[in-house]
Amino acid sequence: MKKVKKRILTVILAVFAAILLALLAFFGLYFTRLQTIGSIERLTDYEDGCNLYRMDIQYDYSLDKIINYGIKDDQTMIDAILKETLPLLPVSIKAPNFGCTAFTLTDTDGKVHMGRNYDFKNNTSAMLVYCAPKDGYKSMAFAALDNVSANVPNENIQKKLSSLTAPFVCLDGVNEKGVSIAVLTLDSEPVRQSTGKPVISTTLAIRLVLDRAATTEEAVELLRSYDMFASSGRDYHFYITDASGDGRVIEYSIDGEPRELIDTPSEAVTNFFIRHKDEVLPDQKNGILGHGKERYDAVMEILETEKGNYTGDTVWTALQTAAQDLNPDAITSNTQWSISYNNTDLSADIALRRHWDDITHCELLSKVTVPAA
Repeated sequence: MKKVKKRILTVILAVFAAILLALLAFFGLYFTRLQTIGSIERLTDYEDGCNLYRMDIQYDYSLDKIINYGIKDDQTMIDAILKETLPLLPVSIKAPNFGCTAFTLTDTDGKVHMGRNYDFKNNTSAMLVYCAPKDGYKSMAFAALDNVSANVPNENIQKKLSSLTAPFVCLDGVNEKGVSIAVLTLDSEPVRQSTGKPVISTTLAIRLVLDRAATTEEAVELLRSYDMFASSGRDYHFYITDASGDGRVIEYSIDGEPRELIDTPSEAVTNFFIRHKDEVLPDQKNGILGHGKERYDAVMEILETEKGNYTGDTVWTALQTAAQDLNPDAITSNTQWSISYNNTDLSADIALRRHWDDITHCELLSKVTVPAA
């Protein structure tokens, strides 16, 4: 009997030890993730419940591990992100869509700005994401929380956990070297390069540039070293600027296979191929060439009118001119946020959903100034 009891006790102790080790391993894995969740802070308070939040990423992520997972489609992209950010947990997210307008200018003080409207018909909260990767540059960027089903990210544990994926679904941002990037949707067939290079998806390309590019030229060369997979069944192009004022549109050619990456210097961009701007008409769709020429023309008119006298106000004038109200039939309507990035001062001013009098000032060194109540 004593031997039986001893064996039972040994089994119980072994099970208890295994459970304890598993709990310790889980806690060790999630300690910095829980710290990240604890940093979530709401910065605005709108009646519709869609607000601006901020979060400091304190867990150590590996962008290379996500890319090396092997991205083949939307699901493998999502699986790769979840495996890195939320290992062992059953959390789901959806692949996002992106509309928009972006432009760059250098003001009379020599400071470089990138203006950016994010247009999408569904209202969303925005997460200001601060990252400081061990092997990369510090950055701040903005993610649409509706894309991870977490418009109120501190409402419950599932939404808090979903918010941990924010670094990899950001739609625009700026890093400590003064490189800013934004993604904009197109109407062409989604690019899916297959030349044998590692595959990168749309929002992972934004994280790649923010983490590793010190200039626009470096960003272009980085993107050339990957095969692009356009997520969510849509095509996209990117707008990249740096502290020197080098603004370029990065597109994947529609002039045959393979769809070569082409970078084109441009002061502004909307939702049409900038390489074909002379073939695109305003106030209409132009087939695979895209749409939004009227917004591009509006921004360019502001830039031309104020040329030589640019200030921070010029950015906001252009943003307001190109902003859009909701059109239920147009995916690239309903401006969700408008941002004036300062690539020189490493700051950003953001207004949600055309609340032009409620501007939140953000700095890369984590200082945030919310609008007065």
